[in-house]
Amino acid sequence: MIRDITLGQYYPAKSTIHKLDPRVKLVTTIVFIISLFVAKGVVGYAIASLFLAMVIRMSRVPFSYMTKGLKAIIMILMLTVLFNLFLIDGDFVLWRFGFLRITDKGLKTAVFMAVRLIYLILGSSIMTLTTTPNDLTDGLEKLLGPLKKLHVPVHEISMMMSIALRFIPILLEETDKIMKAQIARGADFETGNLLQKAKAMVPLLVPLFISAFRRANDLAMAMEARCYHGGDGRTKMKPLHYESRDRIAYAVVWGYFLLMAAAGWAASFYAVMWL
Repeated sequence: MIRDITLGQYYPAKSTIHKLDPRVKLVTTIVFIISLFVAKGVVGYAIASLFLAMVIRMSRVPFSYMTKGLKAIIMILMLTVLFNLFLIDGDFVLWRFGFLRITDKGLKTAVFMAVRLIYLILGSSIMTLTTTPNDLTDGLEKLLGPLKKLHVPVHEISMMMSIALRFIPILLEETDKIMKAQIARGADFETGNLLQKAKAMVPLLVPLFISAFRRANDLAMAMEARCYHGGDGRTKMKPLHYESRDRIAYAVVWGYFLLMAAAGWAASFYAVMWL
């Protein structure tokens, strides 16, 4: 389960998505997330599915590798679906057992919510899998550049997010090592109910926190030894520049968003007409 979390990991490949400017990928991810909340009805989610499938195909990241990240949220996904399935009232009752009942609106909301959560994870994973932490830092700093006039510490925020993303796979690997060491000493993380499994995970926290603080201290000392004092006056070894493929990507993304907005408006219009 620990190895299945792909957030923060980079998958090297020679693809068009890998070559795009990190600012394009950040904006695309934000637009895609917003579009999922704009989408209404089957048509909107069909357009989002086609767009996501196209991006995954162009990224050359194996789909099986990308879906590994879904295993970590399967419990949250199931709880979300069940809550929407049984707690939302509708016009028609499709199934009833005691106080439990499934309505047409509850079933529709549960399906769309499940699809939305899955697409959110896949869309975010594409950005982290095709972009190195350094590129993400530079892209985020460039995008948030106008906020410097409002005295917002843009460089520090970008650096913290980059370090956090970089530490996720490191801490996951450390957790896996600690679990294997404790299993070799007789610990059991597999048997028992959910509460017993949660209690069995408690002994992992102390060595994991100690390891995290040690790594953070080593990183701070390394940055101080290299005379790091913030982003003022720093130069870039690889400054970001937009190319023709980035402009084409922007046009495709905004075209997709306008199409999603039009599909959402049309769905709302026909829903009002049918009332």
